[in-house]
Amino acid sequence: MSKSDTDMTKIYSQVIPQDLVKFGLIPELVGRVPVITSLDNLDKEALVRILTEPKNALVKQYEALFSMDNVSLEFQDGALEAIAELTLEKGTGARGLRAIMEKTLMPIMYETPSDAEVSKVIITTDTVKNGTAPIIEKASSSKNKTGGTNKTKG
Repeated sequence: MSKSDTDMTKIYSQVIPQDLVKFGLIPELVGRVPVITSLDNLDKEALVRILTEPKNALVKQYEALFSMDNVSLEFQDGALEAIAELTLEKGTGARGLRAIMEKTLMPIMYETPSDAEVSKVIITTDTVKNGTAPIIEKASSSKNKTGGTNKTKG
């Protein structure tokens, strides 16, 4: 956030109903507005918190989707920060987080169900920023996808 954005945020936080009338809104409308408030821009830390903390956070949703295929999804520390940085660059705010997550995870979501040996997908910073392949861990050959062991009678 630039210095001028910070200055404007401070100015907006001090708006009173008389300012709205001077700006051109009719007094009858201003009188019906019970609360006047300003919002601060989200920073990188706030966007990362939005990705991880709420009950229905995007990270939790995608982890649940991957778990349906018995695959665990993990994000490296810098990956979530990279998603937040891309959102800030685009200026899309919290609503832009889903678009970037989908762009990053959609190809992986199509590939993992068809490979029964995949047990874990780790999203790296490079995966988010450059579209490189994530780290994929495969289950050992003695275990099947449901976690049981493959045993032959004999």
